[in-house]
Amino acid sequence: MRLIIAEDSTLLREGLVRLLAEEGHEVVAALGDATALPATVDELAPDVVVVDIRMPPTHTDEGLRAALEIRARRPSTGVLVLSQHVERTYAAQLLAGGAEGIGYLLKDRVARVGEFLDALDRIRAGSAVIDPEVVRQLVGRSTRTDSLSGLTPRERDVLEVLAQGHTNTGIAERLHLSLSAVEKHLNAVFDKLDLPRATGYNRRILAVLRYLEA
Repeated sequence: MRLIIAEDSTLLREGLVRLLAEEGHEVVAALGDATALPATVDELAPDVVVVDIRMPPTHTDEGLRAALEIRARRPSTGVLVLSQHVERTYAAQLLAGGAEGIGYLLKDRVARVGEFLDALDRIRAGSAVIDPEVVRQLVGRSTRTDSLSGLTPRERDVLEVLAQGHTNTGIAERLHLSLSAVEKHLNAVFDKLDLPRATGYNRRILAVLRYLEA
């Protein structure tokens, strides 16, 4: 695939460029700040953009804002956001516009090369990929909210794997459940969270957003 990397750490940026090249991918641009990132994406039309949340000059949310701009201008472009720590507000902002082709990973996950490369493939294919550690922390925090406290332990397990971006088949494989059981648990989650069945709403995304914003 064709990728653009935006990462202010020279060591990590060059390491990603080399890793991806060795895997047969093409890094068409590698940037040290996010200022020119949206325009570069418009010009080079990559399949996936990998961007750090905290970029120069203020090292706050420049990368996230660039990612949101890219999604608004080019919704078919996959975006993988990297973060040093779990930041639930940023994760919620990223998913709010739709989760297709979106990823949110902690930087430690990059060192697990197989998982990182798999995440890129899934994002390019249009899936959402959320770091399992992000999901665990957010689900743990969400136990204090009334709307989620009514979920059973198994429903929480299903929601956790759903939030990592897995399909029903993937959830079934990871939790050793039948597909019908997964569907039953998901429907129970949706109903307990009072998520609308109306056309135009993706209840899977709404379920994830519900506890990200809790």
